[in-house]
Amino acid sequence: MDLTRRQTLTLAGATAAAALPLTAGVASAADAVEAADAPAADAFDALLARAEEQLTGGAFDTADPDFAAAVKALDTQASAWWKDLDRSAGRKALWADLSPASDPGMFGQSYPRLRTLATAWATPGTSLTGSAEVADALVAALGFLGSTGYNPARGESGNWWFWEIGAPRALMDTCVLLRSKLPAADLAGYVATVAKFCPNPDRRTNSPSLSETGANRADKAVIVALRGLLARDAATVALARDGLSDVRDNGRRSLFTYVTSGDGFYEDGSFVQHDSVAYTGTYGSVLLGSAGQLIALLAGSDWALNDPKVSVLYEAVERSFSPVMFDGLMMDALRGRAVSRERARDYNDGAVTLTYILQLAAGAPAPYADRWRALAKGWISRNKANPYAGLVGIPALARAKAVLDDKAIPAAERLTGHFSFADMDRVVHRRPGWALALSLSSKRIAAYEAGNGENLHGWYTGDGMTYLYDGDDLGQFGDGFWPTVDPYRLPGTTVDTRARADLGTGAGTGTYRPKNAVAGGAVLQDRYGAAAMELIADGSTLQARKAWFCLDNAVVALGAGITASDGRAIETVVENRSLHTDGAPRLLVDGRRQPGEQGWSASLSGADWAHLEGTGGYVFPDHPGRAPGGVPLRALREERTGTWGALNSGADTGGDTDPVTRRYVTLWFDHGSSPTDSSYAYVLLPGASAVATGVWAHSRPVRIVANDATVQAVEARRLGLLAAHFWGPGSAGGLTSSGPGTVLVRRHGDGHLGRRGRPRPHRVDTHGRTPLPRAQDDACRRHDHAHPGPPARPDGRRRGLTRAQPHGGTRMRSCPSIPTVDVRPRRA
Repeated sequence: MDLTRRQTLTLAGATAAAALPLTAGVASAADAVEAADAPAADAFDALLARAEEQLTGGAFDTADPDFAAAVKALDTQASAWWKDLDRSAGRKALWADLSPASDPGMFGQSYPRLRTLATAWATPGTSLTGSAEVADALVAALGFLGSTGYNPARGESGNWWFWEIGAPRALMDTCVLLRSKLPAADLAGYVATVAKFCPNPDRRTNSPSLSETGANRADKAVIVALRGLLARDAATVALARDGLSDVRDNGRRSLFTYVTSGDGFYEDGSFVQHDSVAYTGTYGSVLLGSAGQLIALLAGSDWALNDPKVSVLYEAVERSFSPVMFDGLMMDALRGRAVSRERARDYNDGAVTLTYILQLAAGAPAPYADRWRALAKGWISRNKANPYAGLVGIPALARAKAVLDDKAIPAAERLTGHFSFADMDRVVHRRPGWALALSLSSKRIAAYEAGNGENLHGWYTGDGMTYLYDGDDLGQFGDGFWPTVDPYRLPGTTVDTRARADLGTGAGTGTYRPKNAVAGGAVLQDRYGAAAMELIADGSTLQARKAWFCLDNAVVALGAGITASDGRAIETVVENRSLHTDGAPRLLVDGRRQPGEQGWSASLSGADWAHLEGTGGYVFPDHPGRAPGGVPLRALREERTGTWGALNSGADTGGDTDPVTRRYVTLWFDHGSSPTDSSYAYVLLPGASAVATGVWAHSRPVRIVANDATVQAVEARRLGLLAAHFWGPGSAGGLTSSGPGTVLVRRHGDGHLGRRGRPRPHRVDTHGRTPLPRAQDDACRRHDHAHPGPPARPDGRRRGLTRAQPHGGTRMRSCPSIPTVDVRPRRA
């Protein structure tokens, strides 16, 4: 199993079960209590044994076919590296492809390989198990790296991560596994090296004024804890534990506190790392894993975590992670630059997150743990395309098998609902058979992150890209999508077709934050949603106003005010669907089958609808403000070839140069060169049949009420739903707004308007009033003091008029006899 540096680092030390129940955030068990009551030396030995078990999985049945397969996978990788390990006296590196060993990127990748060899040596059933030759060679290899590359006499150069997290974590793990074989002087030297480059979890060593946050803090806490155990230093172990809660700085960077800016978990479920990147799927997962591992490692000891705010971590499983997992896949909209990593597909990062959730469940209070295990069972059971057992090692497999074999644990159904993660500019809409994620950006949240040779073509991934996940095609984004998709035609985006240079080719990582303030969405009844984004393009005069309205079986996408003056063509991409290696699904346009050969293209101007077999339908409705004849719609079938290496040339994440070829069907609107006030409208009908698509296009159950630079609005008559985004003062469908904001209104069966909402504080820069339609617009106008929401009725529904206020206040006045409007603007 070939993994990326983050996956290798975290999976290696966080996948074994530590079945110790937690009470109020502190684990306890009879054997752990006995260890705590024993002399200090025994406590260190007990925790080191536990750390070893976290790496190897402890005792298991080697005859079990699932475990046998996992052992074989470990043995295959370890044996290959053992065969190629240079054991000669005059060596310059341990492996020819990681030379010279003095380079941070080279020793930074050498230590994880040594850890894999040590894990195979310590695990029953491999060809290296218990070998004295292997143990001696590993001890010598550690000494070589210590003298040649990683030692206290050197100063940091290159990527700081190798010095402060990557190398020390793998080194400490390897020392845990080989502790009985290492000479005391060698072990002391390795501990001293790590103490220099990772002295505490709280600060960046090469920049002491920089406080560590999020995943980096969690990683360092584990490193410091292992260093303390190996050195038998109680104060260092306590320092590691306290780093999770940031005791040093009175909790300012605690991993168990909701943040309102910068890195960490937000109350709305968002997770941000690197100050402005939506990173739930990688850095957020790493935090979950490392914090969970350290909690399990220290449980029941004198150093057990006793921070009651650990509940923030527990809440994150269902608040932050579950909404962005689809049948065991981690949605790419939450993975940042990791989408460019060949060895970290959506199914890899999904398996990592699932593993960490089950790890945390091993010691979490029962109500949490029961729900999480049901979630995991559902994800594992439904994903037949990339079986979980083939993606993880022995420790994770042991825990998963226990869940799958337990008939008392139900397999949870797919999560449904609408989720607006306003603090990281992401929106997720989930229905029983599909899910759609929107990747937005603003002056607060980066459009992309690139650097250290990663994510070289990520230009438009944050410009409104739509990710459609289909339960019948779990390989859409994990099967060679990123090296083969046209990076200028990502679904949902409106782009200037100018040629772009590769991003992130230099050292370090960087982000691009556009100038627009508006990006985000609103939710009604946890089921319906609206989102909007003002597009101010990078390096172009292109501007546009984009909105999405998410309903039961449809997503309506609107664009208006599309203007540019650079003399280049502007396009809005409706779909760019991978057909995999040899797919040839039928494409219908207004019921007529289109040619299936590769290279076919056509202008579909005037088309009312299209249907792609196996994906669903697309409707192109008329709308207010549409130019005579409309904007030309184009279609293309093509085979595209690319390489992972063209996307990622990172030192330890770089992709292969082997060509990858996939087929695509692309639909896009051609706005022409330098358009002025152009617009578009289309409807996605995921999973719909051709017949249903044609009926939908004819009956038009959703009417576009407005689509211009002032307001974009739709009305779903059968649902009694009116949804609008106001870009400024304006009116639509009987609603009038004095300023920017998003409104969702639903009419009950008795003809009255109503909603059930959960007002959330979001930062906004304007104050808006949105009167109700005429019969009720005099009923509630005055703004009273801010409070969480109007009183609840006996049936649980809340009453009152919700209006957006500046700086996070939600002001409401209870008006029991009038309809209700849900108005929630996005952050600014």
